Amino acid sequence: MSGSGFFLSFEGADGSGKSTQAKRLAADLRAEGYDVVLTREPGGSTGAEEIRRLLVEGEPNRWSPKTEILLFTAARRDHIERTILPALAQGKIVISDRFADSTRVYQGAARAELRALVDTLHRLVIGRVPDLTLVIDIDAKTGLKRGLARNSGEDRFEELGAGFQQKLRDGYRRLLTDFPDRCIGIDGNGDEAAVAQRVRAALKGHLP
Repeated sequence: MSGSGFFLSFEGADGSGKSTQAKRLAADLRAEGYDVVLTREPGGSTGAEEIRRLLVEGEPNRWSPKTEILLFTAARRDHIERTILPALAQGKIVISDRFADSTRVYQGAARAELRALVDTLHRLVIGRVPDLTLVIDIDAKTGLKRGLARNSGEDRFEELGAGFQQKLRDGYRRLLTDFPDRCIGIDGNGDEAAVAQRVRAALKGHLP
């Protein structure tokens, strides 16, 4: 853990349940007396939320993978400057629904083979990784069905189809191998409470 706070990210493909688990954990930790900041990507700050609309709405192919990487990186820079780093400096727990690993998987692997570009930009522009990342894993078809059922208007990536969702799942599983000291896989099957129990078990020994 670096700094005086603790930085936790939730990752997973669309419909994996990561957003639900991030919100539930934030509420539980607050009830236990922790000072928690719950945030998300793309977004989490005023400027980043404006960029979010460009990324998650509209036609599936409105941006090339390289353009998406630049937009995500710009949003992330604003997010980390204005939300994450100030909260960590105050000793808070920051829980982010997605962070840089999403770009590694979505644009760096599933959309195109651009992982090296993603990692280089992250090193040069962001330079911060979560203290711990929980990767929620679920069957690609189940996740796609859940994601489309939300009918949120932010389903640009879901509209890329089942094949894309399987690439996402494969990409997230690779993260567990690439970053074994930081990333922990969580079985996303079962009801919300069962998954939440797995999340808390994975957090043992990590929270300050």
